[in-house]
Amino acid sequence: MAAVQSVSIDSPPASATSTGGLPISLAGVEKSFSRLTVLKHFNLTIKPGQFVAVVGRSGGGKSTLLRLIAGLDRPTAGQVLVDQKPVEGLNPHVRLLFQEARLVPWQRVVENVGIARGHNWRQDALATLSDVGLEGRENDWPSVLSGGQKQRVALARALVSKPSLLLLDEPFGALDALTRIEMHKLLDGIWRRRGFTTLLITHDVAEAVALADRVIVLREGFIALDISIDLERPRRELADARAVELQRQILEAV
Repeated sequence: MAAVQSVSIDSPPASATSTGGLPISLAGVEKSFSRLTVLKHFNLTIKPGQFVAVVGRSGGGKSTLLRLIAGLDRPTAGQVLVDQKPVEGLNPHVRLLFQEARLVPWQRVVENVGIARGHNWRQDALATLSDVGLEGRENDWPSVLSGGQKQRVALARALVSKPSLLLLDEPFGALDALTRIEMHKLLDGIWRRRGFTTLLITHDVAEAVALADRVIVLREGFIALDISIDLERPRRELADARAVELQRQILEAV
């Protein structure tokens, strides 16, 4: 299948209740490491409030794309814009969630969530813990939490400052299947209530279809597929024939 460049999907997600998200734009972006070019004249537009999943094989440029948008790295050529401004470092309205929860072991759950210690940090942390289903666990130590609970704390830490853009780098890849489904439902509900822009990096095609309103397949530094996921929410994992067909199309492009 020939590589194609991005097709901008103009309509915001109908399921999101607000448009508080930030727009993202990459124009003519290239990223090289020594002699290896990971992204090649890359163009992409993401509208405010969209939930976009990026899938592809290892080495296809997924994590590089996320790092450029996050401001953790700079392009070799081209321009990366978030909220119509060039990305020149970390943006206070952008938060990241990784596969590892990365909790501070010597701080309790509430202190991990409110680690920035801003104004009213404890009240905000408690409210966000309630949002992720951990009400009453604020005084626990990370060591007594399950893997899914640790990832809920990490999600609460990312959400406590009410970001306008959430970047997710394989956040549920290390969880068991049932816990992963629970996290999908949790994230979907919070995103629909808050309406922030979300970019999910994943190897899991079923996860991409379950969560996103748009799936992009990266292959060898190019966009091989850019497809809209028009499925009713909340979604049931693998229970919809349309979802299975969408997964088939995505897998063929990977």
